[in-house]
Amino acid sequence: MNVHTQTEFRNHTLIVSVSSDDGRPVLDRRAYESLAKTFHEAAVDDDVRVVVLRGLAGCFCLGGDFSEFLDATKHQRLIAAVTDMFRTLATFPKPVLACVDGGAVGVGCTILFHCDMVIASDESTFRVPFVDFGLVPDAATSILAPQKLGYAGAFRFFCLGDTLSAEDARMLGLVTEIVAGDVEEAALGRARQLAKKPVAALLQTRDLLKGDTGALCDRIDQEISLFQQALQDDATLKRLQRIARLAA
Repeated sequence: MNVHTQTEFRNHTLIVSVSSDDGRPVLDRRAYESLAKTFHEAAVDDDVRVVVLRGLAGCFCLGGDFSEFLDATKHQRLIAAVTDMFRTLATFPKPVLACVDGGAVGVGCTILFHCDMVIASDESTFRVPFVDFGLVPDAATSILAPQKLGYAGAFRFFCLGDTLSAEDARMLGLVTEIVAGDVEEAALGRARQLAKKPVAALLQTRDLLKGDTGALCDRIDQEISLFQQALQDDATLKRLQRIARLAA
């Protein structure tokens, strides 16, 4: 039974926890599939007007499951699940908010670029160490990051792999608001505001602001292709194995 990748529904807001089925703050193939299914269903459910993403207590998400990167027998299903989830998120027609309390690393950070608002605690940190791992960014962030952070900010964040504080992330434009109290309640407060708006006008305005999402889906496919190639490179695999041992 899925215990940790939970959803709650309150006042036209779907709250989705970002974690693996066994309660780790990472995304594995099953978690990607679960998230994609949840977003597919929410997209066509008229009762859902806003989605809020949250992590586990004290940690938003620490990225993908390294064990799946290192097991070639899992790559095909993993790539399919990742592609479906990212494409679903890129084309999702309703507002998505995130409440971040703690670390947001790798895909746990790139998923935030698809959110319309990111509400963070002042203890939150953000890092995308893809280049350090021998990989490229995912989730169409090679488009979204320069748009949101500017080219120089995106280059520094992704290519240097620096860890950003919540204030650094807010100054760059990744974080919308920083709260000192209950970050989830703050995000739900914003969700309630949005859920009360005239639905058609809200969705049409968001759609106009986001523009054509076709380019995002094309970039997701390109990034995934490069990711697959990297997982077939011996030097990259050895690097990932060393990192996995250090993290164990």
